[in-house]
Amino acid sequence: MPDLEAKAARLAAVIYTGISLALAALFLAGTFLTGRSYTVVARIGGTVWVFILTMIITMPIVIPYVKKKVVG
Repeated sequence: MPDLEAKAARLAAVIYTGISLALAALFLAGTFLTGRSYTVVARIGGTVWVFILTMIITMPIVIPYVKKKVVG
């Protein structure tokens, strides 16, 4: 059983990290595609902020879902 829980934890971490990275990249791309002039600090700071907030939001959603699918 501990092996299944470890597998579920690793899979969940990959999923919510991937979602967070994708949304942070989307935010960063959006800062370039809008045509507005943003400073580097604003772009990087906003990207980090989006990444952290997305991690906070997706962790409690993804972990139980993956655990339920893997462990049963």
